[in-house]
Formats: sequence, structure tokens, C-alpha cells
Amino acid sequence: MAGRLVILCPGQGAQHPAMFDMARSDPAASRILDRCFDDPVLAGPLGAALEGAERFANRVAQPSIVAATLAMWTALGELPSPPALVAGYSIGELSAYGVAGALDPLDAIRLAAERARMMDACLADGPRQGMVALSGLPLGTVETLLQRFGFHPAILNGDDALVAGGPAAEAEGLAQAAAAAGGKATVLPVEVASHTPLLRGAVAPFAALLADQHWSAFSFPVLSGISAEPVHDAARAMADLPRQIAEPIRWKDCMDACAEAGATVALELGPGAALSRMLQARHPQIACRSVAEFRTLDGIRSWLGRQLE
Repeated sequence: MAGRLVILCPGQGAQHPAMFDMARSDPAASRILDRCFDDPVLAGPLGAALEGAERFANRVAQPSIVAATLAMWTALGELPSPPALVAGYSIGELSAYGVAGALDPLDAIRLAAERARMMDACLADGPRQGMVALSGLPLGTVETLLQRFGFHPAILNGDDALVAGGPAAEAEGLAQAAAAAGGKATVLPVEVASHTPLLRGAVAPFAALLADQHWSAFSFPVLSGISAEPVHDAARAMADLPRQIAEPIRWKDCMDACAEAGATVALELGPGAALSRMLQARHPQIACRSVAEFRTLDGIRSWLGRQLE
């Protein structure tokens, strides 16, 4: 029986100055990146992603991650078999619609830049925001701690693992309290509390922007981050993508949905390998790799060929 492939599109956090290099070895992917770096809106953020400390800023990270992901997808070309599903983590869900052919790559990258701008605007008249990764806390402790420090669940990564967003001034306090309660906590280098009610102001503007986009037929379904259900059409995409800016991502359920769909192979498009590692840990029967683990495009294709035959 032939394997069933899932494509994973990462969120921000693992970007680095060399993240476009492997894709650049393919002429078609290189042309997409050239168009991005020549675009007056995208050139600044993508240049900053390569050159300095600003690469973790929201306005830089979101378009650069989508550009790197879609350039790599283009570089891989025709695969041994088409994906059964594509799933994206946070901003990676926008990349996923580019992978599925529903959005033109350049349109998706421009949308990422606009999404970042709209999210950043939510900070203009309020306190600084932050995010904290939490895990290993005793049952019932998480809700109490989040309420105490004014945080909200943002991404549900596992049975006892989540990312929470809230006021930056309380992030260290939350992390220390979580450690004192027996859990693990990491304050993330993020300045916007994505996927929480603090970002409600960006939902309607982004929905209006999506409504003006040209959408194409889906080559394969995309998992909705807020429901873990497969999306097959633009109408559902335009409803769910804006909502996920201010609602929690159910990544744990998305991983389970991949397994329930019969996935036997998963390829993360990079940069980074966090998604493939999470999926491997939760569903070890799925062969999971990230493009970041390979030296060449041919190496990726060869591995996929062996897994999918």
C-alpha cells in the first residue's frame, strides 16, 4: 500500500539568515524569491530577515516564514504522490493555502505582511504583549495560573503543553509561578499575543482583505487550526483564517487529524523542525522529517520516494 503524505508548514520562531538557500538552488523557487525581494512592500521585511536582530519582529517574521515555506514547496517540484493533507501552525496556516494551490505564492506572502501589520496595530493603544510556553503542569493548574496573570490559551500543543498569550509585564511572573507549581515555562521572543482575544481588532480587517483575494481550486485539503477539520473551499478558508488570529490553535487536534487521515509520512517545509518532532512524538508510527534535516533537494526527494513507494 502506498504511503499517505502530510505537508507541515511552520510558524515563526526558527527563521535564520540561510533559510532561503536550499530553495534558491531551484530556478522556479529562485524566481519567486526574486519577485519577493523586488516587491516594494516585501523587500524591507525579507531583507531584515536576512541581515539582523529584527528577524523575530512580527512584521519581519510572518512574511519571511511564508516566503521560505512556499519557496521550498516550489523547489521540491512534483512529488512521488500528492499530499493527502497540508497543515500549518499559526502563520503557517496561510502558507498551507499557498501549498494547496488556493492562493498564489506572492499573494500569500503579501497577505502575511498585511496580517502582521494588522496584528501589530492591536498593540498601538494598549500594553505590551508577550507569550509563554507552558508544559508539565498538574491538572487544573493551568487555568488558575492563566487567570491570575491575565493570560489566555493561544496554541494547544499537547495534553499538558500549550502556548499562552497576555501582557508582557506578567510573562516572567507567569513563568516563575508555573515553575514553582512543578511545570516548565519559557518566555518566548514574541511581542504579539497571537490567537488570543487581545488580537480581536485584526480579525475584521483581515477578513475583508481575504475577501478581495483571488482564490483557486484546492489541490488537496488544508486543516483548519481552530477546528482541526479539513477545509476544501475558499468560503471556509475565508471564515477560519481571520478567526484564528484571535482564537486558540488546536495543534494537538490537528496532529491527531493527520493520524486519523491515515498519514504515514510527514514533511515539514522549514525552517526549523519543531512540527515534525511534535508529530513524531505524538504519533511515532508516522515517518516525520523536516527539510532542515537535509543538505539537498535531491536528498529530500529521495527520502520521500522511499517512504511513499
